[in-house]
Amino acid sequence: MGCASLRLCHEFVWLPHDISCYHGSYCGPTGMDDVPLHVYFGANSQAFANTGVLVTCVKNFPESRGIVLGLLKGLLGLSGVIFTQLYLAIYGNDSKSLVLLIAWLPAAVSIVFVYTIRIMPYNSSSQARNTKPFFCFLYISIGLAVFLLIMTIVQKFVEFSHSSYAISAFIVTLILFLPLAVVIKEQVKILIQTNKSFETPPTITIEEPSLIPNPLPSPSPSPKPKPKPNSSSKVTSCITNMFKPPAMGDDYSILQALVSIDMIILFFASLCGIGGTLTAIDNMGQIGQSLGYPAKSINTFVSLISIWNYAGRVTAGYVSEIVLSKYKFPRPLALSLVLFLACVGHLLIAFGVPQSLYLASVIIGFTFGAQWPLLFAIISEVFGLKYYSTLINFGSVSSPIGLYILNVRVTGHLYDVEARKQNGHNDQTCTGVQCFKLSFIIITAVTALGAVVSLILVWRTRKFYRSDIYAKFRESEAVVEMDGSTGMALEGVNMEKIEKNGVNERQADEENADLKFISPKVSRSLELEFRRQAHAATFAGGCGTVIAAHSASHVDPTC
Repeated sequence: MGCASLRLCHEFVWLPHDISCYHGSYCGPTGMDDVPLHVYFGANSQAFANTGVLVTCVKNFPESRGIVLGLLKGLLGLSGVIFTQLYLAIYGNDSKSLVLLIAWLPAAVSIVFVYTIRIMPYNSSSQARNTKPFFCFLYISIGLAVFLLIMTIVQKFVEFSHSSYAISAFIVTLILFLPLAVVIKEQVKILIQTNKSFETPPTITIEEPSLIPNPLPSPSPSPKPKPKPNSSSKVTSCITNMFKPPAMGDDYSILQALVSIDMIILFFASLCGIGGTLTAIDNMGQIGQSLGYPAKSINTFVSLISIWNYAGRVTAGYVSEIVLSKYKFPRPLALSLVLFLACVGHLLIAFGVPQSLYLASVIIGFTFGAQWPLLFAIISEVFGLKYYSTLINFGSVSSPIGLYILNVRVTGHLYDVEARKQNGHNDQTCTGVQCFKLSFIIITAVTALGAVVSLILVWRTRKFYRSDIYAKFRESEAVVEMDGSTGMALEGVNMEKIEKNGVNERQADEENADLKFISPKVSRSLELEFRRQAHAATFAGGCGTVIAAHSASHVDPTC
């Protein structure tokens, strides 16, 4: 659905333009009446891709979710620069072809790699603290960001040929596929370790059973059918449960999360923080013009914002996960510190400190990027992963709402008022510090308010983050059932128990044996050995218990 939405969005823009040019008529842009439709399809396509990738990766690596979110959101911040390099290499400087590239390339990549985006069985023993591959991904992404920054700066001062652009795009593509080599290397290591684990033969022993026979269980009375609740009782129950949320960290329902005080605080803080930084990014060109910066410096500001946006996302994800696991540093407190840092960047713009726009662009780009992985990680930790896809998109709504209020209603209005003071109604261009001073003082106050409100969330979650918030992922597979062919595990299994009594055999239901298997796989030959030993114990004098120990693990199936 995301591929189709993206394809439709850009086909609506490209096809009318291309057909009109083919027939020799006016080759202008499409009408403004069609723009809302284009935005609708384009925005929905991004939401599909973003949700599918983020939710799947967080569920696959729940104990490294901050690192995963920081890495994915950081690469998303670099995607615009990556597309620029590919566009220049494939089509050259042709704006119509740029729209065509955006129409087919993301859809093609999504279709090719769609089967790799799936939820995998989680193995806490191997995935919990194995962060080495993620740091390899980090180093690769840093190399990609540095290369893109260098190429962006060089291409502004040196005229590249088409072959030079092709070489640059080839290097970018090669770096993008380097993480695949890291994954293959890790899979080879896992395969070697698995093969070594089978080289040591298992130890099989027989435990004599008790001579006291177990009585047969009395038949339980058939349960009485419960009356089906009517629709009115369902609505009443839903409303009642909506205001009775589970413990923090458990799976909230959608309504329980939306009316939760924690979600309201988080939404308001994100609205203030993301809305303020996004307003500064959107107006960075006009801010540079009003303060008298040259055009090349303004382009440098935009490049700095893009790179530091990536740096903020990656740093917030990796650093917050490390300090959380080592020092129990709460992630909401990291969000509060980021919001306070953003206030510094807003104040530098408001008072127009000479040559401070360079530092302001770095701070604003960094803080804007850092808020996203923190927001998504906090939502997953506090409200659970069951409805994570819906809740992160609800949290993302704070961005357009904050941008509309602070950019359109505050900054745009105050800029127009100041421009009319300087030039009357003839020219809407404003120059000087006064153009954005009042608006960014307001944005600073709003961002500071969001930071203070987020401290309430820090206080409410202090006990939760002091505990082991990832313990439930390790406990869920503490007692497992091992499938002999696939190595898959389930919890609490009742083994079949056979008692030899003359000629006939009967099954007993009460005596259970917990099957705790830690080794990765049970071969077919070992399974046959279990059965042989079990039958031998049965004919020797009743039902025996076979205990197999393999390395540090053991299994207790009852025959």
